[in-house]
Amino acid sequence: MLTIYRWREENRNGEWLELDQIHQVTSADLKSDDIWWIDLTAPTPEEEALIFKQLLPVHTLTLEDITKPKREPAAMPHFPKVEEFPDYLFVIVNPLIEMNADVLASGHFQRAPYRQLSAILTKTILITHHYESLPSIDGLAQYLDRHGHQAERGPDYLFHLVLDSMVDEYAPTLDQITDRLDNVEEEVFGQPTRTLLSLMLELKRLIIGLRKTLILEREVLFRLTRGEFRLIDEREVVYYRNVYDHLVRYAELIEAAREMVTDLMQTHLAASSNRLNEIMKALTMISTVVLPMTLVAGIYGMNFEALPEIKWRYGYPFALGLMLLTGIGSFLLFRWRKWI
Repeated sequence: MLTIYRWREENRNGEWLELDQIHQVTSADLKSDDIWWIDLTAPTPEEEALIFKQLLPVHTLTLEDITKPKREPAAMPHFPKVEEFPDYLFVIVNPLIEMNADVLASGHFQRAPYRQLSAILTKTILITHHYESLPSIDGLAQYLDRHGHQAERGPDYLFHLVLDSMVDEYAPTLDQITDRLDNVEEEVFGQPTRTLLSLMLELKRLIIGLRKTLILEREVLFRLTRGEFRLIDEREVVYYRNVYDHLVRYAELIEAAREMVTDLMQTHLAASSNRLNEIMKALTMISTVVLPMTLVAGIYGMNFEALPEIKWRYGYPFALGLMLLTGIGSFLLFRWRKWI
């Protein structure tokens, strides 16, 4: 779906273009002083060709990166990056997929817990491209409905709003991951199981994936905040710096979560080993208690007529009593040594 918002500098008014108006837009219109936001949500090949080949031609490599999720649906989304071209700035970020507590508890996570959002910025145009609906994009549309005059600040300001909303989406998911790890910690000390170990492995894989994209997005935001790109106005840098600060904090949280899940896995292995040791200890003590009984039974079970007690009237009770006495003696020895 192709949607276009236009801020008319001449009469200082913003509007959403109707379908027939969209197809009347020309490259000459985009070169005016008006501010344009062009959003492509799950676009058709014809819509992509209209924007990226006719109205605002982009480099072939840029188009390949933009359309990667469609060309390679089984592959991971493109990692965050920022590239400056002579007439536009190209940015890729990875908005997070919302995950609730039930998904985290199940341990069945998607291979990539994020999606790809591609953006192209010029002096007067912001183009956003994504194949699935994104809350950050919907939020910008709602913001312009209420504060349309803010569009005159330029594409760099509008893109900052998208990034700010996208980064804030990390907070609830990171909180839920932390809460889930706290619950896992209690389970590890209570009852370590193979299912719990599988859950921790899935959580670790999820956290590592989030950590990788957060680190790369942090690098992208860092470059956007240091005045490296001419299309990011100096007055907007402070807003990008605010988003960068939030992202740094979330990156630290995900790093702490990674260390926590690693420690929990080690604790689980130690708890499992300790539990195995307890089992082996119990079995060893049982064997030790039974061993003297077996010895007595083996001696008096030999088929030799010369055994002194072979024809003794009290031989059988004596053997049973001797076995019982050795068993009780071994048990009392373990108790005295505080082995049990």
